[in-house]
Amino acid sequence: MAELGRSDNRTVLPHRGRQRLRSLFVNERGLRIPWRVVIFISVYQALHTAGFAVLQTWNLLAVQLPLSPIACLTQEGWELLCVVAATGVMARLEHRTLLSFGFIDRFAWVRWLSGAIWGLACLSAVIGFMWRSGFIAFEGRALDTQAAWGYALEWALICLVIGLFEESLLRGYLQQVLLRALGFWPAAWLLSIAFALWHLDNDGESTLGLIVVGAGGLVFCLSLWHTKSLYWAAGFHAGWDWGQSYLYGTPDSGVTVQGHLFITHSAGNPLWSGGSTGPEGSVCMVALLLLMAVGMWLWWGKSHRIQKGRANELGEDY
Repeated sequence: MAELGRSDNRTVLPHRGRQRLRSLFVNERGLRIPWRVVIFISVYQALHTAGFAVLQTWNLLAVQLPLSPIACLTQEGWELLCVVAATGVMARLEHRTLLSFGFIDRFAWVRWLSGAIWGLACLSAVIGFMWRSGFIAFEGRALDTQAAWGYALEWALICLVIGLFEESLLRGYLQQVLLRALGFWPAAWLLSIAFALWHLDNDGESTLGLIVVGAGGLVFCLSLWHTKSLYWAAGFHAGWDWGQSYLYGTPDSGVTVQGHLFITHSAGNPLWSGGSTGPEGSVCMVALLLLMAVGMWLWWGKSHRIQKGRANELGEDY
């Protein structure tokens, strides 16, 4: 009997050990959140590294400034595919659809188009103020009419890809999975800081530019909070980048491109002109982001308050 008891004890202890080991990875809701984040980043990084190794052998990496359209489209297009693949893996593991991480919205095209218009309009307002104040100078056009249309379409496609890529990477799956553990705004702060640090390698980036990029990430998260989708932010991102890179020919977080319409250069104090960083390195951006945040709260917040009031009058849950 004593031997039998010892045998049972030896059987129970390994079983408990396996339970403890299993509890490190899963809980009652399935795979623990830190491991979900690790899997997403690992899949993205593995595909990113492998793809870039191939692109480098084919001399298709955008490594020299100003960036060419073909190199930029190839690089950004591959990065978007990596994010889509990583999100697809996690969607399969969580038994959800690929679009459920920020891209389900019955007003999708309206959101995206209005975001793109607002992105270009906001940039134009900043450029106009800087021009009137002497912080940016125009030297004329760099392209003839035929070339201008061709490059305009090329950079529109590239900026569309960039907007979808960057919003999907940092405000798609990662935002949704981290909010389950941290809450929406702590997750938004964490990923916006990561968004800023991601721009550290850009030539010509500045400390103020990094702060603006991080704050811009929070504003995009605010649009996600109100609209429940990434379409408006992706559209704004695309319109803003197209305006900087192609239309006005300014650096975009220190990055310049080939085939821009106007020739411009910064002038005066870099604190106001942005210097080599471009408009995103100017204190003008701080005022713009504050105005955007207030505008979002007044416009979308008002709509939500009306909807909540109507739901309360009907005795419905909101």
